[in-house]
Amino acid sequence: MIKDKYINLFTDFGFKKIFGTEANKDLLIHFLNTVLENEISPITDIKYLKNEILGKISKDRISIFDIYALTESGEHIIVELQRIKQDYFKDRSIYYASNALQTQAIKGKNWDYKLPPVYTVAIMDFVFENSYPDKVISVVKLLDTQTNEVFYNKLTFVYLEMPKFIKQENELDTFLDKWCYFFRNLHKFLNKPIELQEKIFLKLFEVSELANYTPKEYMKYEESLKEYRDWYATAQTLKREGHEEGLKQGIEQKSFESVKNFILQTDFSDEKIAIIINVPLEFVQKIRENLKKQ
Repeated sequence: MIKDKYINLFTDFGFKKIFGTEANKDLLIHFLNTVLENEISPITDIKYLKNEILGKISKDRISIFDIYALTESGEHIIVELQRIKQDYFKDRSIYYASNALQTQAIKGKNWDYKLPPVYTVAIMDFVFENSYPDKVISVVKLLDTQTNEVFYNKLTFVYLEMPKFIKQENELDTFLDKWCYFFRNLHKFLNKPIELQEKIFLKLFEVSELANYTPKEYMKYEESLKEYRDWYATAQTLKREGHEEGLKQGIEQKSFESVKNFILQTDFSDEKIAIIINVPLEFVQKIRENLKKQ
């Protein structure tokens, strides 16, 4: 039996139930307006598009998005939930966005190659290696490296590294804070926090409460939750085995650099750093001790 009161947004069923249905598209619109606040005119409506893009020939790889939507102004938005760390996730997000662009090609000789803007919003349950320790959201565009000015403004990637978000309820200042807090903690809530009483979040609580689900929906969620937990347990096992081997043979360089950056650039405790980077506490403590000796 599931003991949680609210749904886990990092499950496939939970994410698509809350953000991928017509009845709840106001939740998706509010979320997108929050994370794309400085990148796009306010979205008032969206249309859900088919989330599967076929290749031009049968041998081409299929792109399957978690959510693929079209705004009333013509912007294409891909929303991806990535639970497990993937070595080439950046490559994957660029590949998916490129496929979304290519499908806009108009047959015939008169097409002028004008493309609609494509935005990719990735919600990640892991952090990029060598990223800024306290930077939860990253907005990426094509830039001129000499002037640092945007070269092409129709291709935008927004990455949310959720493990970096460590604010507590009394520290929530913005809607972005509150959305991140929801993603990280919704399934842990027993009651509605005082700081999350806006109308949009009250609806989120309502549609996330498991007691309101049909037996069929509840069963699908339970299967999705089991899958999520299995993925998480497997990833944890692989990381633990990798770190144990690394400690025997010497500190693994990439993890070392990430931990080192956190120690030097923030005042986070060793416990917080270990949670954010997902490494053993003793791994962080050892690096801090070594840095103190230098």
